[in-house]
Amino acid sequence: MAATEKGLRKGLTSYGDERFSLFLRRVFIKAMGYSDDALDRPIVGITNTYSDFNPCHGNVPDLIEAAKRGVMLAGGLPMVFPTISIHESFAHPTSMFLRNLMALDTEEMIRAQPMDAVVLIGGCDKTIPAQLMGAASADIPAIVLPTGPMLVGHHKGEVLGACTDCRRLWASYRAGNIDEADIEELTGRLAPTRGTCMVMGTASTIACMTEAMGMTLPGAASAPATHADRIRLAEASGTAAVRLGRDGVLPSQIMTRAAFRNALIVLQAIGGSTNGLIHLAAIAGRLGIALDYQEFDRLGREVPVLVDLKPSGDHYMEHFHWAGGIPRLMLELQDHMDLSASTVGGISLAQVAARAELVPNQTVIRAARDPIATGGGLAFLGGNLAPSGALLKRSAATPRLLRHEGRAVVFDSIEDMTTRIDDDALDVTADDVLVLRNAGPKGAPGMPEAGYIPIPRKLARAGVKDMVRISDARMSGTAFGTIVLHIAPEAAIGGPLALVRTGDRIRLDAEARRIDLLVDDAELAVRRVAWRPPAAHPGAERGYKRLFLQEVTQADQGCDFAFCRPPS
Repeated sequence: MAATEKGLRKGLTSYGDERFSLFLRRVFIKAMGYSDDALDRPIVGITNTYSDFNPCHGNVPDLIEAAKRGVMLAGGLPMVFPTISIHESFAHPTSMFLRNLMALDTEEMIRAQPMDAVVLIGGCDKTIPAQLMGAASADIPAIVLPTGPMLVGHHKGEVLGACTDCRRLWASYRAGNIDEADIEELTGRLAPTRGTCMVMGTASTIACMTEAMGMTLPGAASAPATHADRIRLAEASGTAAVRLGRDGVLPSQIMTRAAFRNALIVLQAIGGSTNGLIHLAAIAGRLGIALDYQEFDRLGREVPVLVDLKPSGDHYMEHFHWAGGIPRLMLELQDHMDLSASTVGGISLAQVAARAELVPNQTVIRAARDPIATGGGLAFLGGNLAPSGALLKRSAATPRLLRHEGRAVVFDSIEDMTTRIDDDALDVTADDVLVLRNAGPKGAPGMPEAGYIPIPRKLARAGVKDMVRISDARMSGTAFGTIVLHIAPEAAIGGPLALVRTGDRIRLDAEARRIDLLVDDAELAVRRVAWRPPAAHPGAERGYKRLFLQEVTQADQGCDFAFCRPPS
């Protein structure tokens, strides 16, 4: 059957007789009660990522119904199908370990089933990246429908948001400033509604970048999960999907090199999550596009942080939405972005920005002349500890620590850190540099969000709020502090981080964009000869873990599977 076939005739099962294949397909689909009229219409697949384990996706059933309505209003036939659903705090050992599995699942279900377009419903940190990776590889018309951010919580007169305030309040609990009763009460206050974290964490960052790439409808990144706006967006996304299918608009035509550059600009301007870069690298890699990290850093120096949201500012996603969201932000960034880029809405980014709501006296989206910060929300570092790069979220760091030299205190694994970090006998001061290694893509495995190394308890009790911390792990976009992440190559494959010893001197110079181990080359050569890789992970001899460890790439290539990237 020709590749240009549509609807039920697309991608027929192989029985050696194409007419029989179509006959059999119609026999079985009619068991669902469909009429011939329905079956002759364009088919729009809708991913069902609902799960009782995924509160970020709690509104997915409502979004599905609205998207189906939009498809039918436009003359299409909606077909809902399930895929893997991943929630950050319900995924062992880490959601990043499963992101590539969800990407494979999404890609192959899009390929395997007849659909002219697909609505990708996702929210929690790794789900939209996985869906975009899969959609980029399958390259059939697609539109992203984020689940949306939850509303803020309240406790004793204070406005709260998961998960920046989760981390802040837990740190206060570790320091002895909050008791068990308060912590227990806070479990019901920090995440009060369905939806993704309401701060500029990874979920919100990815949604904003996806909108900036043109893969969602305007406002889709910020409309609250619980509001009617989100339902109307779902209906409109279903309608748009029918048009995308009829016109044959492919993800590869929307997610161009210019679109990825626009996403990088928005990532800097929102003070977004460090995870945004690693996911964008994976999505771009599926299309054969390599991110230019030096350009990304240059953009950071040129593009100010304009969005006043936690953890880099004071507000939350619902405030960003009512201030005008991404369309309003693009007006302030029009001198930097390529607004001629296309969108799944059928109009250019320039037209989206021109229709932005102008809210008098709002302070959430700053004017370019009055930024939250300058010099780069995210900084891409080099130096002898990170030959392939590392990341620092400057906008969430302590300014005085952005140029710092200290003694290394090394933890060889996450387990080692967990065992020793709160030991009062630990030899550590506030001026030291905490080092966590063997927590990268292969070392952990799965590159968990362990880079937010807790302040040692004895220092926390003494009032220490921040220290320089470095690792080959990731951290949540909701986290804050002077933390160097994604050091590549990772320690587990012999990267320079593997050679650091407690007592060595390490220098961070954020302005120079360097993280350096102050040990001479001769000594490092001796250490390299003596280095041995860590022991194999339990279960690494079979199954998905074996596949992951064999094929996962390093952080600078997005931690995708090597075989999923097109040949060089």
